[in-house]
Amino acid sequence: MSKISYIATGDSFITRRIPQKGYEGYQQVEDLIKTHDVAFNNLEMTFHDREGIPSAVSGGTWAMADPRILDDIKRMGFNLFNTANNHSCDYGHGGLLATIKYLNEKDMIFSGTGKDLGDASKPCYFEASGQRIALISVCSSFDISAMAAGQTKDMVGRPGLNPLRHTTHYHLDQQHFDQVVELAKITRVNAGKERSVRNGYKNPPQEGTFVLGNISFILDDHCWIESVPNEKDMQRIEAEIREAKKQADVVLVSLHAHECDGDDTTIPAQFIETFSRRCIDAGCSVMIGHGPHEVRGIELYHGGVIFYSLGNFIFETETVEYQPYDAYANRGVSLDTEVGDYMDDRSKNGTCGYGTLPEIWEAVMASWCIEDGVVKEVKLYPISLGFGTRRSQLGLPVLSADEDFLHRLEKLSNAYGTEFKIENGVASVVL
Repeated sequence: MSKISYIATGDSFITRRIPQKGYEGYQQVEDLIKTHDVAFNNLEMTFHDREGIPSAVSGGTWAMADPRILDDIKRMGFNLFNTANNHSCDYGHGGLLATIKYLNEKDMIFSGTGKDLGDASKPCYFEASGQRIALISVCSSFDISAMAAGQTKDMVGRPGLNPLRHTTHYHLDQQHFDQVVELAKITRVNAGKERSVRNGYKNPPQEGTFVLGNISFILDDHCWIESVPNEKDMQRIEAEIREAKKQADVVLVSLHAHECDGDDTTIPAQFIETFSRRCIDAGCSVMIGHGPHEVRGIELYHGGVIFYSLGNFIFETETVEYQPYDAYANRGVSLDTEVGDYMDDRSKNGTCGYGTLPEIWEAVMASWCIEDGVVKEVKLYPISLGFGTRRSQLGLPVLSADEDFLHRLEKLSNAYGTEFKIENGVASVVL
């Protein structure tokens, strides 16, 4: 079996055309991408000309961009794409289906969204140097309306994304568990459920458990957060991995996930770790994570590699061309407000939000090779997205060779027993 090279980047929230001549530092990025056979990118955007209707909720910013931007992404050298993320249905099913239409017209190979659950769940396949590569794309951070659904014998399915739901349980010691029970008594938040139990319509909670509203608590000897992937979703995704393993030489999985461990956004929630390891056990070689807009650690697991988050690649959230009624209404500003003024209001004139957080504007491009089914030569190329520059210049990647940043990423990876060798501004993962 021949040796195939791969490169993967994180979130591309891209709102503007990339000039034909690029920008300062562009050519080095393009040259690096094009030295690889397979180049993955997360398209965290819908691409259409107002062909969808704005949803009542968005992934944070209603994400829509000119479909011609897809040509710019292809020109950079990317050839494999994820479309399952928290912005997939910002413009409803119409926006999602229009994005799929433009991707197909431009012959871009993608997975993660589709006309129904079967379509969204299935792998896409890419032929590279005599090998067949499968990509299955999943999202755990979404409004329930964005979930794809299957069809029945007499009803079509629902367009949407390939979902990974999860359940969170909060384990509490006796003192804090009693406080939650007392809070329920004071607020009467559980009055309806308690009435149903008294009337025999619902069973009482198991001993040592308590639900406050919709939040589940478990009595334990210490306080900690447990999260588990939805088993039905997990089994569906594992089945797709096993099928892809039969039909392809290599299987990749992409996961868009914002969820973290408590309030530390650099540490993935427990269910993300469980999901990623089960994907490797099912036959995936590399799990590509993105979503929190900053990097997370890297784990070597049972011969596979898990990138818990590669951070951003292109991040132009403040130069979207349009925002809908809901954006302005939610901020309490005039419906005649221009987008630039809306962004000033949201960021309090640049004093809060992503623009003030340097960690959002540094990331990595991850490179690896697979030879005879074995992952080899994992390298990390740090990039900078221009923290501190003007809005019109912010968000485009350049190679930074920032070894201090690589050492910070290594520290996050040390939690999984992963070590780096850093030299000349590039990190090699010790396999």
